Formats: sequence, structure tokens, C-alpha cells
Amino acid sequence: MSKMDLGVVGLGVMGRNIVLNFESRGYGVVAYARRPEVVAEFVNGAAKGKKIMGTSDYAEMCANLASPRAVMLMVTAGEAVDAAIESLLPLLAPGDIIIDGGNSHFPDTIRRTKYVESKGLLFVGTGVSGGEEGALKGPSIMPGGSKAAWERIKPMFQAIAAKVADGSPCCQYVGPDGAGHYVKMVHNGIEYGDMQLICEAYWLMKTVLGLSAPEQHEVFKRWNEGELDSYLIDITQQILAKTDPETGKPMVDVILDTAGQKGTGKWTSASALDMGTPAPTIAEAVFARCLSAVKEERVAASKVLSGPNETFTGDKQAFIDDIQQALYASKICSYAQGFQLMRYAAKEYHWDLNFGDIALMWRGGCIIRARFLERIKEAFAADPNCVNLLLTPFFKGIIDKAQPAWRRVLSAAVMHGVPVPAFSSALSYYDAYRSEHLPANMLQAQRDFFGAHTYERVDKPRGQFFHYQWLDE
Repeated sequence: MSKMDLGVVGLGVMGRNIVLNFESRGYGVVAYARRPEVVAEFVNGAAKGKKIMGTSDYAEMCANLASPRAVMLMVTAGEAVDAAIESLLPLLAPGDIIIDGGNSHFPDTIRRTKYVESKGLLFVGTGVSGGEEGALKGPSIMPGGSKAAWERIKPMFQAIAAKVADGSPCCQYVGPDGAGHYVKMVHNGIEYGDMQLICEAYWLMKTVLGLSAPEQHEVFKRWNEGELDSYLIDITQQILAKTDPETGKPMVDVILDTAGQKGTGKWTSASALDMGTPAPTIAEAVFARCLSAVKEERVAASKVLSGPNETFTGDKQAFIDDIQQALYASKICSYAQGFQLMRYAAKEYHWDLNFGDIALMWRGGCIIRARFLERIKEAFAADPNCVNLLLTPFFKGIIDKAQPAWRRVLSAAVMHGVPVPAFSSALSYYDAYRSEHLPANMLQAQRDFFGAHTYERVDKPRGQFFHYQWLDE
């Protein structure tokens, strides 16, 4: 057998599908799994008759790869990645490439890049988004790490990546060390916000308007044909059309209202806090999942704590239209926060991020793919130094149009006692960002009063700090 183009470590669902994707594009793959029975099941099943070799031996895998060798890790983030790297290093030569395709935390990728490069090898940390289907048919791929590795893997990665209408691949080099995994982390943070916003729109229509799942299916289906066209809106309308075979009820109504998380939304929020960058909608989406998880406490509290008992008496269709506008405006704010965060990270970690390319990579294959990402790409093409998407003409116009509906939805939610933390935080972010003055002057006075933390003055140049003697001697 001739030498193969790539090794893939890990034959979980994502790993298997990535292997099959590479092979379908003409690349020979050595597929590795620690357990021989897993390898045998794969090569005798989905991989049978294809240019795929299976092994449970790292040395055999490396010996069958064309030079310079490239090995992609599709294993659980954390210790498993470090263990795989240690196993591979003695078997690879200078110039060979190790690729981490999992959801690793970007500081780990920064560390691993330095470590692997110190051994004379190259390291790539790449985000891969699109779930099982994307891995098989074309994901969004966000590679970072050793720039020298990019020319070697570029043809392979762009071949398997999702393509948009003009044929452009949703895969470009992002930047050094942890840049690729950072961008994927922010993608996931925006995904958290997007999903929570959709859930709040669904919940308002269910609890305030009393719309059934089939009725909401029609609403989301219609929304997906317009400006809200996106993968998440599409799967939402599909979910709302499904029926539980056991009870005959809408499938969504038999699913327990507790949500989990894998950590990427929390990482995004923590990074924003570390750099002092506002990302409240993403953070509220994480906290909403945390609140959902305390189901037993909420059940007990519901029997003790009271709220309003309002009945909706307005025009249902008008309110549905308002929710659509509120969802669109809030979604824009969530993306604006994500891109603002990446701008701060680029400065902090000395990455030359191309935000137009990032928007391009998210236009297809990934979970947050949406029609309006083309507009984000256009915004950064027009002004690569754009500090916030809210300031660009297209998005400013959308927000201006949506504001009255957005505020009506928030008012109705408050009056009906319906929690909408993501909608609320998005509007508060917008209102704060557009405000020349905020009450932080009082906050600084308080800090100076109890801790002599000093303050700046409105009538003095920035950078000069003062302390006031608040207590009489």
C-alpha cells in the first residue's frame, strides 16, 4: 500500500466522520483507535473498500504516512491530547505536524504549540464546527498554530471544509498558537447566546401567547425564509414539528427543561472578564443553563414564590412580529460582542485576526451559520478596523428599525413574569454602548471612599488620578 496522506487519532463519531470526509476527497487516511475492536468495526464497516487503513499502533500509523507526516487528534480535550502528543513525539521527525482538532482551551494550545515546536515539529490547533453531519459532509474549520504547517495542510483542510455559494471554503488560517481554538471558543460562545435567544422567543410565544408546538413550527419556518435564515432557526422549526412516539405529544414538550454545557461558553465569558470586554449576552446564556440545571430547587421555589398573573389581550400576530425583530436585534448584539471580544484578544495575544475571513468561515458548515454573516464579512471588508458591528450602516439600520418592537417585547416579558435574560442583556448592552454617560462615576466615588482607589476627573486629561478626602478629620 502507498503512503497515506494523513493520520487521524480517535474514532468517535467526529473522528470517524472526519476520516470518511478526507477519504471522499481523495486522501488516504490511517485511522487509529486505542482499542483494536473499535478499529476492526470501522474498517470492516463504514470504511470498507475505501483508502483507509486501521491500526491500534502509533508506530504503524506513523510508518505509513507520507512525509512530512501529519497526524490529526480527534480526542477529548485535556489530558488525552497531551498523552497522544507524548506518544507521537518519539515517532515523528522535524517538520512533521500534529493537529489538535478537538475543543481544546486556547491557553493549552498556546502551551502545546511552544512545546511541540521546541521539539522541531509543527503544531496546529484547529476549531472544527458543524457537529457529526459537518464532520462528514463539510465543517467550518478554524486552524491556528505553526504557520509553516498551513501550506502542507491547506489543500486537505480546504477540500473537506464546507463551501458557500461562490465555492469559497469555510477554512482559512486564523493566526499563531492558540488563535484557531480561540476563534472556535468565541464561535461556541456566540452559539450559546444564539440558542438562548431562540429559546426565549419560543418561550414567550408558548407562555404569553399560548402557541402550540405545531403553531410555532409554522412561525419559525416562516422566519427561516427571511432575515433570520440560519441553521439554528432551521433545526428549531424541525424540532417543533416532531412528535413523541410514546405519548403523541410534541417532542419538545416531553424533554426535561435542564441543560448542560461543555465549558466553551464559560471559557468565552471568563476570557471576556479577564480582558475587561463586555460580553453579557453570552454570559447570561451560560447562567441560564446553570439556572435550568437546578430543577429541583426551581420546582420547590415555584410553590412558594409568586409573580404576575397577566393574560395577553393584544394582537398575537403583531407580538410575534415584535419577537422576530427583538430576536434579530439581540442576535446582532451577541455577534457584536463576540467580534469585539476577538478584537481585544487579537491585541492581547498579538494575533493578526482577519475578521472578514472569520465571518466567511462561519457562513457555512458551522452551528452558527446564518444569512447575515455575509453582511458581517462585508462590514469588515469595508472597514477592517471596525471596532463594533453596531456602528456599521447595515447593522445600525437593523437596530434602529427593531428598537420599538424590541422594547415592547421586553416590557411584555417583565409584565408577564417571563424570564428573558439574553434578550434583556442584549438590549442593556446596546443601551450602555450608545450612552455617552454611565453611572460609573458613582462607582468610582464609592471605590475611592472605602479604598482610596482614586478616580479621573471630567475636567482633567485622561490618565491623571485623584483622591478625595471623603471623611472629615
